[in-house]
Amino acid sequence: MNGLDWKRSSFCGGGGNNCVEIAICGQDRMAVRDSVHPARTIKVSHAALTTFIAGVRNGNMDNLPSASS
Repeated sequence: MNGLDWKRSSFCGGGGNNCVEIAICGQDRMAVRDSVHPARTIKVSHAALTTFIAGVRNGNMDNLPSASS
């Protein structure tokens, strides 16, 4: 995914790590990655990412079980 214009979350810490980054990678595709592991990316539609972000903002993800559960 080299050559993409990655944008960091406004909540990214000053150290530059532990950030969510997104980039446009096609007409209706977005790439999402964690700055700690930039080689690991996922591609989603713009609509799917918008829906996910709205769910986070609305608190729909607040009580999900942790990955270790």
